[in-house]
Amino acid sequence: MHTMIVVAVIFLLTVVMIMSGRGGGNFYVAALVLSGVAMHTASTTSQFILLLSALMGAIAFGKARTMSWPLVFFFGGLNASMAFVGGFTAHSFGGMTLEFVLSFLLFIAGIAMLFPEKESPKAAITRFGYWNISEGDNLYVINLFIAVPLTLATGFFSGMVGISGGSFLIPLMVVGCGVPMRTAVGTATAMLAATALTGFTGNALHGGFDPSLAIPCGIVAVAGGLIGSKIALKTKPKSLKTISGIITIIAAIIMMANAFSGK
Repeated sequence: MHTMIVVAVIFLLTVVMIMSGRGGGNFYVAALVLSGVAMHTASTTSQFILLLSALMGAIAFGKARTMSWPLVFFFGGLNASMAFVGGFTAHSFGGMTLEFVLSFLLFIAGIAMLFPEKESPKAAITRFGYWNISEGDNLYVINLFIAVPLTLATGFFSGMVGISGGSFLIPLMVVGCGVPMRTAVGTATAMLAATALTGFTGNALHGGFDPSLAIPCGIVAVAGGLIGSKIALKTKPKSLKTISGIITIIAAIIMMANAFSGK
């Protein structure tokens, strides 16, 4: 019964998170830890859920052509490489330390989601350190001096604590690079699959994979990813930002209290 409740919660979270391109790793880890799962197992299971749900979402967004492949390979490659490092080194830290890190990242992500994301048109910049990408009528200008270190840091901490990083990468793409919101959601979902794969591999190499928990969660993640992506293609994800931000902050507070209690 306990596992069924956890799986049901994961399914609902997967649908909502894929809709908004956030992945939902922060929620998955929080839900698993609060249900009594050890932190390292929760991180590995979260990455497994993220991998399957993001793959389903990426397939749907790819068919609808609402993603930018250059951005997927750029942000996804950097994010995924550091996610492996973060996942592999996670076992050097105690579970309580990771819970504190997760709580802090959850809080920051929640605050970031409460700020409006305005799509601002960009003019091409030909100076060193800027990458201009033209796709149809859209122009994306990436400041490599800002985007590279932020993406690497996001990937490392994402892999270490089992979260997706979408809460940070979407604002970076929309506000920093002028990427349309719907394209950012599709691109982030594809990137999440790569990040989840490397983060999961890094964690699983240390024995954090529990098939009896991960497989049922993975099955509902596939269904949730398909449903969430289909809904996202018909609605605007902006309306979910405020709700997701508030829930993320609440999750951060609960996780911090859980870490202090030593549970």
